[in-house]
Amino acid sequence: MLGFLRDRLIDRGTGPEADGPRKVLSEVFGHKGFRGRQEEIVHHIVAGGSGLVLMPTGGGKSLCYQVPALCRPGLGVVVSPLIALMEDQVSALRQAGVAAAALHSELEEGERGNLFRDLSRGALKLLYVSPERLNLESTLERLGRTELALFAIDEAHCVSQWGHHFRPDYRGLDVLARLFPEVPRIALTATADARTVEDIRERLSLTEDPVFRGGFDRPNIRIEAAPRESARRQILAFAREASDGRGAGIVYCATRKGAEQTAGWLRENGHDAISFHAGMEAADKRAAHKRFASGDAVVMAATVAFGMGIDRPDVRWVAHAALPASPESWYQEIGRAGRDGLPARALLLHGAEDIVWARHRLEESPASDEQKRIERERLNRMVAIAESATCRRRILLRCFGEDLEQDCGNCDACLRPPSLRDGTVAAQKLLSAVVRTGSRFGLGHLVDVLRGEKTEKVLQFGHDQLPTFGVGRDVSPQNWRSIARQLVARGALDVAVENHGEYRPTEAARPILKGQEKVMLREEAVLPRVSARGGPRRREAPASSGDPVFEALRAWRREEAQRQALPAYMIFSDRTLSEIAAQKPTDLDELATVPGVGASKLERYGEDVLDVLATCGRG
Repeated sequence: MLGFLRDRLIDRGTGPEADGPRKVLSEVFGHKGFRGRQEEIVHHIVAGGSGLVLMPTGGGKSLCYQVPALCRPGLGVVVSPLIALMEDQVSALRQAGVAAAALHSELEEGERGNLFRDLSRGALKLLYVSPERLNLESTLERLGRTELALFAIDEAHCVSQWGHHFRPDYRGLDVLARLFPEVPRIALTATADARTVEDIRERLSLTEDPVFRGGFDRPNIRIEAAPRESARRQILAFAREASDGRGAGIVYCATRKGAEQTAGWLRENGHDAISFHAGMEAADKRAAHKRFASGDAVVMAATVAFGMGIDRPDVRWVAHAALPASPESWYQEIGRAGRDGLPARALLLHGAEDIVWARHRLEESPASDEQKRIERERLNRMVAIAESATCRRRILLRCFGEDLEQDCGNCDACLRPPSLRDGTVAAQKLLSAVVRTGSRFGLGHLVDVLRGEKTEKVLQFGHDQLPTFGVGRDVSPQNWRSIARQLVARGALDVAVENHGEYRPTEAARPILKGQEKVMLREEAVLPRVSARGGPRRREAPASSGDPVFEALRAWRREEAQRQALPAYMIFSDRTLSEIAAQKPTDLDELATVPGVGASKLERYGEDVLDVLATCGRG
């Protein structure tokens, strides 16, 4: 049947072009129906229209251009920012029986020659290409001699100078509207605020075309945030709770060194962990990406250089070891969890120093004043999410112009609502300690002064004689750190990053010290500590957990994936295997009705799946 699909999609130039989107969706991709606004978008593009698609990670953006490309005559060209992403997409399409290829700088000369020959004879239906390669005059000339179905610009926020992953090469894509005005152009992104949206539309000449907005909410992801007290302990405990023992996890770190060290101590604690950052050699990055895509319970410790366009659907958790720079980047990064729609979790760890360092880097950057202002606004929104005492998801979605009618019920603020208290007196004590010690000491020393600890340093500077010495004995060091963090977030305290973290009051501290302004502080929830190597473990049960049929299907899939050197999810997703285990089809016709089983995969794997089911039945 694979050859039959290729004939229909390529050689005859008919079939799906005449069959319509729903038939392509079912026969090629194995889905029984569109989701959300997918069908509306697909019909718009099939009819020759252009537009911008805003849809969350895991919302099915790729089908919005893949299905129209198969329904329209000619070649679909997809602009993608990462080689690993392109190759993953191409592998998945070939599994579905679609003739697809990727054009990028790392192709060998022979591979590039074969691709160009296939292109010239019309033997490709989808071509993935990097923006750098597309902008070459030779590439544009080849495309000018080719019948084109559409252009799709994936990760379109890279076009915008206001986007969080701006790439100058994406700016050159404005050439598409000039050279190919009759070819539909569809730009797609999961993360763009109003300013970025308008910049994308203007740059790609889409201002007269519709914007299709899907709901940004990913309700299956539980969002949690906590002060960073012991990152190792907190992340290890979170990984135990959030992992299903099979799916992957990601830890985002602030620095390259942090990523490498995090992978190291994760391995020491029994996790199959690897690292990824921009400083690695290209071959090492490719190997790490491949390892993440193909492994079962692998954990990736990475900087933000990792992750754009990850296709792996069973990432069960994402943890951030430090505060991200903006809600847009945080949303994209946590959106890499739970793409299969099953329960997933995201943890954000943060500290006052994160805010200070981010503000310092921003002020020291060579960006324009306007860019700094915008980035400052984004950072402030991120701080508001981290320090929020109310539903975090509602605050996050407001950043994208979306309002929930009620609290989400699936974030820590909803599940364990924090209590607020009048913290004015405590705030005054801390601010007074900062002022009376000369605004030149770090938080550890200030806490010692407040708690009346006669340390060598306190005695050396005579701070045991200050009026503030010992006035905060009733407040734990942990709570003093929380109070300091909230005052930094409020803007009443600053930290001099260039001078060993000295705390300094700002103008916003003056009305607090004078009693002219009330300070409501979030009372940190006091939870029992969980040992990094043991203790209770809570987690949601994965789909079909403990089902011997499901486990047998996974074992077969693992062997098949290893034989083909493919990520296991490209054979069948966990969700599809779960459906097969539940329905227990007895023939190919019944198997074909399971979501995720398209014609090509039915031909490739149908008999093997039925054999596994029969073996389980006999057992």
